[in-house]
Parts: sequence; C-alpha cells; structure tokens
Amino acid sequence: MTEGKKKGLTYRDAGVDIDAQDRALARIREHLASTRTPGVLSDLGSFGGLFRVPRDVEDPVLVASTDGVGTKLKLAFMTGRHDTVGEDLVNHCVDDILVMGARPLFFLDYYAVGKLDPAVAEQVVAGIARGCRENGCALLGGETAEMPDMYTPGEYDLAGTIVGIVSRGEILDGTRVRPGNRLVGLASTGLHTNGYTLARRIVFDVMGLSVDDELPGTGQTVADALLAVHRSYLPALDEPLRAGWIHALAHVTGGGLPDNLPRVLPEGCAAEIDLGSWDVPPIFRTLREAGQVPPDDMLRTFNVGIGMVAVVPEERFADLAAHLDGRGERWWEIGRVVRGNRGVRFRGELP
Repeated sequence: MTEGKKKGLTYRDAGVDIDAQDRALARIREHLASTRTPGVLSDLGSFGGLFRVPRDVEDPVLVASTDGVGTKLKLAFMTGRHDTVGEDLVNHCVDDILVMGARPLFFLDYYAVGKLDPAVAEQVVAGIARGCRENGCALLGGETAEMPDMYTPGEYDLAGTIVGIVSRGEILDGTRVRPGNRLVGLASTGLHTNGYTLARRIVFDVMGLSVDDELPGTGQTVADALLAVHRSYLPALDEPLRAGWIHALAHVTGGGLPDNLPRVLPEGCAAEIDLGSWDVPPIFRTLREAGQVPPDDMLRTFNVGIGMVAVVPEERFADLAAHLDGRGERWWEIGRVVRGNRGVRFRGELP
C-alpha cells in the first residue's frame, strides 16, 4: 500500500459481517434438516424454497398467514433465553391457519438484528425448528438480516410466514355456525404472544420485579411465567376437525375474546359467554390486581386463560368432550351461540 494512502472501508467496517452470517448458517443447517418433510424439494442456500403440493388432498386450497412475536421478545433479551420465541412464532401461525381448517405445510422465518451473534441466532432457529417438527411442518427457508443502526445492541426482530392446506369442502369460514351451537374454550398456557407491553409495564414498573423474582400467585419466576410457550392446538383438534365435529374456531390473540370470536360468527349470530365458567390462571389475576386493570381491558388485552374457542353443534358436543378428556386437555363449555347482532355478550364477572 502506498505510504499515506488510506485503507478503504469494507462491509465489515460498516457493521455487516458476512462471515458471521456464514457461521450462523452452518450452525442452523442441522435444525432445518430436522424439519424436512416428503414435500420439500430444495436445500438450504437456494434462492427460494421448493415444496410439492400434496396429491392426497381433494380440491386443495392453500392458506397463508404472517405474524411476529411482538414485545415478548423483550423477555428473551432480558433473560438471555432465546430458544422459546421461535416456537412461539410457529405455534401462533399454526393456530392462525388451523381456524380455517388448514394443516401446515411449510414455514419461512425472518430474523433481523443489528449485529449478528451466531450462537443467539442458532437458539432462535432451534426453537423455530422444534415448533415445525412438533406440528409436522417443514422449515423451508428464511432470511437472516444484519442491519447496523436499525436495532438496539443485543436485540432483534422475529417474524414468520406459514403456508398450509385444506380441502375446499372442509374450509372453516363460519357459515355453518347456528344459534344453539356450544362454545368450548381450550386452556391457554399463559399470555401466549399478546399483551406483553401492558404485562411488562405492570411487572417491572408497577411491581418492581426482576426476571428472577417470583411472580406472586404463580409459583414461578417472572421469566418462566412470561416466557411460557404459546401452545399449538393442532394436536388436540386435528381429529375433531377431520371428523367434522367443529363448525368454527377462533384463535384468541390480540383483541381477546371480544374481538376474535365475532370474526367467525355469521350475520344474525352472537356469542354469549359466562365469565365464571372457566378457571382464570393466577398470572392474569396477579396482573389485573397489581395493575388495577379494568375488566374490559383485561378481556381485550389478554386471553385470560382461553387460547382457542371451538364452536360445536349440540349433537357433536359429547364426542368432542370425550376426545378432549381422553387427551387430558383442560377445557370448559364457556357459552353458546345466540340470535343477535354479531358480537360477544358477557355474563357475570371475571373471577
């Protein structure tokens, strides 16, 4: 180099380390391979993922959904535990297409970070891969983006897209729902992936707790209680859906029961829910009392213990109940479909 000549800037100097991306890909290759299903036709490193549409589905319809983990990621940053948020992401997306009657085919993830740490990236993808394996879904590919100055050091964003399939004649769109149908609520495993902005404000600002402190009433640390994995309802509902026992499903996410249940009700139908019909988990009682959260806000912010609602005809209620009991599922009959303007009517108060 000529004396006095300045060295040119490299991409690494600007903050992007392509070698780190290569190391991260090498670490996650086995996780992706562990999710491979017979429909996968491509390998990691292709510009796009290839997947063969199953031939055993009559009049097949593809169902797609995209979502993220939200501010639950803040708990991963605070605790250094990054192996569950990927599973949250997959299960949330699986549940979102399950309510249409679809089973997952493949998943694509998007992981964006300011400075890439291959070890953290591997933990995140390990959780995604675990969620895919448990739902019979292929992790077909994704994107890892290193973008300096876009994210606070040590933080990242995570999102994903799922594609599933359903026979046209088995699509759940709410048109079969009728007054008199029973509403069956399946237990959640905690906050799932909604309400974390309010929950964090209550736990850390109002209650003054740290992630290692016990969250009152739960018998768990704050970290364990708030990082509980968003469950998949596919294993519990796969057989009832195939048998045609369910007229509609509502995944209780942002907006809670008031906003999500009406999405699967036809005109002329309303949902009537008894607020005292299920066991509200202690974590929600703690948040409500510590934050003095109004009842209406609790119901629209959190799932309050019900993560999925099945709308079931009277003649199939006993079949579904026996099936869920046989699996050891926690469930409750929480109300019925009645005549009226589309919406949710609540009776009683949250216990």
